[in-house]
Amino acid sequence: MQHDYDVLIVGGGLAGNCLALALKDSGLRLAIIEANTREQLKDSPAGDRALALSAGTIKNLQAINAWSGIKTVATAIKGIHISDQGHFGKARLSAKKQAVDALGYVISARDIENHVATLVAQTEIKQFCPARVEGLISGLESVNVSLKQGDQALNLTAKLLVGADGGQSTIRRLLNIAQQVTEYGQTALVTTVKLSLPHNNVAFERFTSSGPLAMLPVNDGEISVVWTRTHKDAEDLMAMSEDDFIEQLQSCFGYQLGELSLSAPRRAFPLSLIRAENMLSGRCVIIGNAVHQLHPVAGQGFNLGMRDAVQLAEMLCEQQQKNADVGEQSLLARYAELRQKDHNQTIGFTDNVVKIFSTDWLPVAAARSISLAIMDHIPTAKSILAKHAMGLSGRLPRVGNRQ
Repeated sequence: MQHDYDVLIVGGGLAGNCLALALKDSGLRLAIIEANTREQLKDSPAGDRALALSAGTIKNLQAINAWSGIKTVATAIKGIHISDQGHFGKARLSAKKQAVDALGYVISARDIENHVATLVAQTEIKQFCPARVEGLISGLESVNVSLKQGDQALNLTAKLLVGADGGQSTIRRLLNIAQQVTEYGQTALVTTVKLSLPHNNVAFERFTSSGPLAMLPVNDGEISVVWTRTHKDAEDLMAMSEDDFIEQLQSCFGYQLGELSLSAPRRAFPLSLIRAENMLSGRCVIIGNAVHQLHPVAGQGFNLGMRDAVQLAEMLCEQQQKNADVGEQSLLARYAELRQKDHNQTIGFTDNVVKIFSTDWLPVAAARSISLAIMDHIPTAKSILAKHAMGLSGRLPRVGNRQ
């Protein structure tokens, strides 16, 4: 059977575009389908989010030649300071002590999304944008996709369809893949503040009874705030004047970075753990936020999605080199099995951190405070925590120009 494409990628965001860049020199016939225009994607409030890129993610971005163009707008994390409000426990991680240039980098979602989209636009990869998937049928030899692009109806076939279309994934819905949802009863408040003291490239994670507060270094003299509160608290904080909001933030964080002042709008994002019950259906696979949406407490959402993309790219490249079917069931089942371990580990760690550090029940509070204090004085334990934060606890897939 003649196929229009070998791989159709639905979703022109971070996961989909990174996958496309990892596959661009594979010899596979690729196309991307994106429902929104580039202008809509650029103007999305979600672009204001600060992403913490792990060292493992940096290596993967380097491998697909997507790092050098954004390194100048990313801020290195040289240290991480973890504390528990009202308790003595603290843990501090240092890039110098781990013998690395940085534990990770912070960049706005908009900056990295725009960059990878520009790189894809410079390739010969076909893009249907804006276009919406109206239906699909996965058969024994191909997957058939019906699109609506403006007033035009299109029908495409491929050996493999990849759903990288985010948390509200159309592909996941069309495949009838159910989700498991854990409601945290929390909302993340996201903004940027100016500092009166230098951040010295240190990221702060401060746990409170109402949720964690992350302060991520961005520009000189500024820091990105991800403040998790109950829905009611978040609603009240959003309704406050800027001065009252800053007063509350200062009370929660303290004066380690001097006096704070708002330098960006406040935005609110309700939080939950959402996980698809399956990654596969026929000749279709879903990756990134279409499979998992995590609490931002550990900053692992995009890093996990990036590993989805590079793992899949590596396996598809190997399959193509053998002149084998990239939609073969045994291949996709092996991919799902490999990713499941990483998903379980990363999601489980993040979920446990949220639950353990979002309570002020005295026995739990005392245990976590002691744990942080012990960890701060045991180099081996600190090294394990640092490797987890850097996304280097497992093997990195080989894609692009990695040797």
